[in-house]
Amino acid sequence: MSRVDVSLGDRSYSVVIEPGLLARAGEELARYARRDRLAIVSDQNVWRALGPLLSGSLAESGIKACPIIVAPGEQAKSWRGVSELTDQLLSLELTRGDFVVAFGGGVIGDLAGFASSILKRGCGYVQIPTTLLAQVDSSVGGKTAINTDAGKNLVGTFHQPSLVLIDPDALNSLPAREVRAGYAEVVKYGLIGDAAFFDWLEIHGREVLDGHRPARVHAISTSVAAKAAIVAEDERETTGRRALLNLGHTFGHALEAEAGFSDKLLHGEAVAIGMVLAFAFSAEMGLCSEKDALRVRAHLESAGLPVTFHADPAVLVSHMLHDKKASAAGVPFILARGIGQAFVSNDVSLRDVEAFLVRQRA
Repeated sequence: MSRVDVSLGDRSYSVVIEPGLLARAGEELARYARRDRLAIVSDQNVWRALGPLLSGSLAESGIKACPIIVAPGEQAKSWRGVSELTDQLLSLELTRGDFVVAFGGGVIGDLAGFASSILKRGCGYVQIPTTLLAQVDSSVGGKTAINTDAGKNLVGTFHQPSLVLIDPDALNSLPAREVRAGYAEVVKYGLIGDAAFFDWLEIHGREVLDGHRPARVHAISTSVAAKAAIVAEDERETTGRRALLNLGHTFGHALEAEAGFSDKLLHGEAVAIGMVLAFAFSAEMGLCSEKDALRVRAHLESAGLPVTFHADPAVLVSHMLHDKKASAAGVPFILARGIGQAFVSNDVSLRDVEAFLVRQRA
């Protein structure tokens, strides 16, 4: 078992990482069950595959699972979705002292987390992420959001969970494509500030993808520890430190928007392309070596992730203008002086970005 603490004063919490953890989740969740029951928010696919294991573990600890099952996919992260979810949570007569369990991938974590942050003006919640992307990234840090017609994740809150339970074995039920998409976020932690971890991934990345337990535990624990340190330093992304977690995301979100935020391009796939572009752009600007940019591209490609794009550069730049990180000063980009040396740049010209993308597409 690995345990990572997220140090945020009276909002501190632990992230527990252990293969087979779902089978004893009841022990970990017992102190969060008011009136011997827990509201579980999940989607149809996750509940079908892993729901019996979680509900059985809760039952062994004398806890009744009260599942609320939503349709899988980004469409659940909407005003309608959060309205329907809060109505169902209220029908359970939850009080502010009750806890909600988010049991699923990033969509469920966002939806259940946001609903918890506004229910009765804020109640507690626990994250049990079941995708690699959610385990290493979205379940830790307290960001919650829903999508609107104006764009992705534009309405949300900072609402820290009280506990995060990560069972790497839950990934065994995922399609290989989903695991690869999550792996992009693992690579991100090496690229932003841990060159030795990236070196390790170049050697052991295939084991992580193939389900080797020790490799997965190490990759997840290292990623979570990196994010926990950044969140503890910059919880609400005010100092710029937390912005480093957006490496590849400005390019990636534009690509996702052009794909209609659909399964044509998964978030992790878009981030992979975005990180390749961020390093290639950094190399063009003379910030990092061409060798480092090629290493990033080669590793992500060897993991089976996309590394090229075919969208119109002008359209991608227009999407960037509507990125939630954009401000009156412009659009911030995460660039790199080398592997493990990412930094925030606020003086990138979108005209230069568009010209760069034209060259990359060619």
